[in-house]
Amino acid sequence: MKTPKVSLDQWRTLQAVVDCGGYAQAAEQLYRSQSSVSYAVKRLQEQLGIQLMHIEGRKAVLSEAGKVLLQRSRQLLADASAIEQQAQHLQQGWEAEIRLGVEAAFPTHCLMQALKQFEPISKETRIRLQEVVLSGAEDLLLNDEADLVISPYVPKGFVGEELIQVNFVAVAHPQHPLHSLSRSITTSDLNRETHVVVSDSGSKGIDSGWLNESHRWAVASIESARKVISHGLGYGWLPEKEIELPLEQGELKRLPLVQGQKHTGILYLIYANTDQAGPATRQLAKILKQVSAEN
Repeated sequence: MKTPKVSLDQWRTLQAVVDCGGYAQAAEQLYRSQSSVSYAVKRLQEQLGIQLMHIEGRKAVLSEAGKVLLQRSRQLLADASAIEQQAQHLQQGWEAEIRLGVEAAFPTHCLMQALKQFEPISKETRIRLQEVVLSGAEDLLLNDEADLVISPYVPKGFVGEELIQVNFVAVAHPQHPLHSLSRSITTSDLNRETHVVVSDSGSKGIDSGWLNESHRWAVASIESARKVISHGLGYGWLPEKEIELPLEQGELKRLPLVQGQKHTGILYLIYANTDQAGPATRQLAKILKQVSAEN
């Protein structure tokens, strides 16, 4: 294997010069002399045999080749840092904390069962649980605010594994006007009533509703939607597993729609970074998959 001509420190020095706007500023940030910073960049260019920077006035400016190589060097240093972080995780054992983002439609009993199984083997690993809706899981991944998420879709740049299918059923309170029609319900019937939807918790603002905007109420969670619908204030599609008891107790009743009475959504399990996922995160993911497969 060919040994690299230049070191990570040389690339780090080049980045500092560019990011800080000059050799003197970079030297201050790196706690080095200006001459050593200048020499490091000069030596880097000599070893590569290409001009990376030139001086315009008092400012160091990248050449076109320098721009290309600088971008590659940023990824190189990020990879090196990731290797060190992974080594630290291995040395320390299990993670101190797992940041878990869960789509609100994921069955509560599955989540609780998984956490209950994980707790005895967690080795004091903390769980930071955050409930999200629609693109909220993507925001957590892109903002590096989660180690593992359950999401209704896989964001670009990530790899997801199908975890579970969730059935959503159209329901309303038994005394809701739609049930008084005593016949199959059409889209025209729905358009006359208030549709209760759960708002996207992410920045994309994905709209899960599909009916008249003037007859729509948006709430923050599935539980809030259930409460609103159970009080006869509208209708909506709710996860079937989450409303089994309200259906049995007569708080909710399925709507006999001509079309669309039930629809199915797929939830995916996604690592924020598969290579850097620690043993605790992997174990929790394994349990989530096992529990989901059994339900």
